[in-house]
Amino acid sequence: MECRELKGRKALVVGCGLSGTGAVRALRYVGAEPVLFDADGSLDAEEIGRKFSPEERPKIVLGELPQETAEAVSLVVLSPGVPTDTAFVEGFRSRGVPVWGEIELAYRIGKGSVIGITGTNGKTTTTTLVGEIMSACRSHVDVVGNIGSPYTLTAPHAQEDTVTVAEISSFQLETTDLFRPDVSAILNITPDHLNRHHTMERYVAVKESIARRQTGEQTCVLNYANEYTRAFGERCPARVVWFSSADVPEEGYYLDGREICRVFGGVRERLMDIGEMNLVGTCNVENVMAAMAITSAMGVPMETILSVVRQFKAVEHRIEYVATKRGVDYYNDSKGTNPDAAIQGIRAMAKPTVLIGGGYDKQSSYDEWIEAFDGKVKCLVLIGQTRDKIAECARAHGLRNIILADTFEEAFAVCVEQAESGDAVLLSPACASWGMFPNYEVRGRLFKEMVNRLEE
Repeated sequence: MECRELKGRKALVVGCGLSGTGAVRALRYVGAEPVLFDADGSLDAEEIGRKFSPEERPKIVLGELPQETAEAVSLVVLSPGVPTDTAFVEGFRSRGVPVWGEIELAYRIGKGSVIGITGTNGKTTTTTLVGEIMSACRSHVDVVGNIGSPYTLTAPHAQEDTVTVAEISSFQLETTDLFRPDVSAILNITPDHLNRHHTMERYVAVKESIARRQTGEQTCVLNYANEYTRAFGERCPARVVWFSSADVPEEGYYLDGREICRVFGGVRERLMDIGEMNLVGTCNVENVMAAMAITSAMGVPMETILSVVRQFKAVEHRIEYVATKRGVDYYNDSKGTNPDAAIQGIRAMAKPTVLIGGGYDKQSSYDEWIEAFDGKVKCLVLIGQTRDKIAECARAHGLRNIILADTFEEAFAVCVEQAESGDAVLLSPACASWGMFPNYEVRGRLFKEMVNRLEE
């Protein structure tokens, strides 16, 4: 179905959050008649309606979708939080009704060039940096997607000279069809969201789908040091540009000691010393190399790229330095919502560390995370649904100073008590925030507020 075919037709938007709001507005733009639905009957329809102008406001249905409404729709637009394998969704597919997500709808509406960035970790930092680099040389740049701003809000206003930089999660990729970025990137793939995707094979396939419709004229940036992305490079339909913190690829960007270098056509070139960056940790070196590869493929001069990289500061909640209080450095890595991300957080610490971990259980394994402590963690403070599971794993790896806390506030107080001058306190939970917080941002901001309230 083409967007022009939606004019005058009903389209069902599932989910009343930011993504759903953007989808409604995009559908209005193409002349469709959106129906906004959420299975949560406790929501307030009047409050939801106030998000829209009178001209934009859709029909709002909460709780149960009437059969006659379901049968009348020509398109379903799913918010990322809605699983795609439910009987509700399969019912529409079995009747031949297209099921899109926000990314697919926006892509079909928008104009200009598109950069699509995915990966288990590093998406937000890389996307933000790419957006800043592109903004240094292009006048119309939109940074959208999983980073917080729905793609559907900017797509109707995009022009031929617009560059859209989109952070795309696996949940969003599940509902793409024709989406084909000019430059794509898969930063890494490690186990995550297996409670949603069920198997690692399915999760990997969803991540790889960001490049499935690309051609040899387009570029896919991949991590040479990651087993899944390296294997995908052998069958990727696009031109592959590698980046690596561990090996030297035949073509691409790599870390040589403390220097970021690149090699193309057998010619090696030193680009910068990592000491020139404001970011810490190998993970951020990889993010920078990926951003260099992406923006260079978009035609940005290297001198512009390096100038922006040297000025770029850490993204909020990702190994973010907060303050030093009583000789103790406090770092907010609330975006470390899975073990692999949290591994990068602890590797970035150069001091004895008191670590806050735990949260919502996404069926992750914590052995590799605990092994990455490498003697740095002097005290592990655990909270949330996973605290007992992580504690058992940590004890099996020989860690003894483990403290369980009932609340986040209690955990923070324990950290203040345990940390001495010359130590670091790190919030890097290896788990999602759900169950205790609505999202990792709220968790990270509370941590920073508590740090900043501490007396010197």
